[in-house]
Amino acid sequence: MDFQHHGNRATKPRARASPPTGGPLLFDDTSSGHPPMNNQNYYDSGYNMAGAPAVGQEPAVSNLFADPMANAAMMYGSSLANQGKDMVNKEISRFMSMNKLKYFFAVDTKYVMKKLLLLMFPYTHQDWEVRYHRDTPLTPRHDVNAPDLYIPTMSFITYILLAGIALGIQKRFSPEVLGLCASTALVWIIIEVLAMLLSLYLLTVHTDLSTFDLLAYSGYKYVGMIFTVLCGLLFGSDGYYVALAWSSCALMFFIVRSLKMKILSSISADSMGAGASVKPRFRLYITVASAAFQPIIIYWLTSHLVR
Repeated sequence: MDFQHHGNRATKPRARASPPTGGPLLFDDTSSGHPPMNNQNYYDSGYNMAGAPAVGQEPAVSNLFADPMANAAMMYGSSLANQGKDMVNKEISRFMSMNKLKYFFAVDTKYVMKKLLLLMFPYTHQDWEVRYHRDTPLTPRHDVNAPDLYIPTMSFITYILLAGIALGIQKRFSPEVLGLCASTALVWIIIEVLAMLLSLYLLTVHTDLSTFDLLAYSGYKYVGMIFTVLCGLLFGSDGYYVALAWSSCALMFFIVRSLKMKILSSISADSMGAGASVKPRFRLYITVASAAFQPIIIYWLTSHLVR
């Protein structure tokens, strides 16, 4: 009986002993419960995250940079872009060199004052030859005879502003009329330069005149146009015609003396060729025609501003 009583005695579940708090655990208890969780409440699956992309970086982007074919394609595209840029810069430099353009704007206040006096009073000037240093012409700030584009550009802008003032005084101002005045003045300059280049080409005149030189000499007329319009606004029609005559004669004298050093000075280079006796006459005709054309343009662009 004692045996049966002992066998039928209910067994109590053993309580799991908690590990000692003082020492480290040799093994993790994985018999029950859930896997450990990290600080962000995600289950730690034990997967090695060393090869995963950084936070905020898309996996496709990391794979793109890791792909050698993608890197080769990017390098090839970059080389094509650089070649295209070089070709564009080369084509632009054929028609407009930045170094040459900087030469025509290398001016200072002293040069501008001397050049304005030379344009309005050229009769007392003696030396018209452009100076060189090691086969390179001196910049305008060092040589008053060198052509520049600063005075023509500023004179063109001043002429447009003065035209707006004159039209406003006469109550004829409108944006369309002012735009027509500016575009007409610009078109006349372009026509004059193109006609000069065509004449030099057809007559096979060898000269060192560049397009910028011709543009500078053609743009100097705006100084006389400003003087003419101012005299017309201040002194009426009589003052306008007196100023027109003075500025036209001064500009013609300036153009003839300046182009003479550029066009007629190269006659000796062609004196041994065929038609040597004809070429100097044609060159003289080009110089005189270019100078004689200036008063016509000045009158055409200023007469409607003074009434």
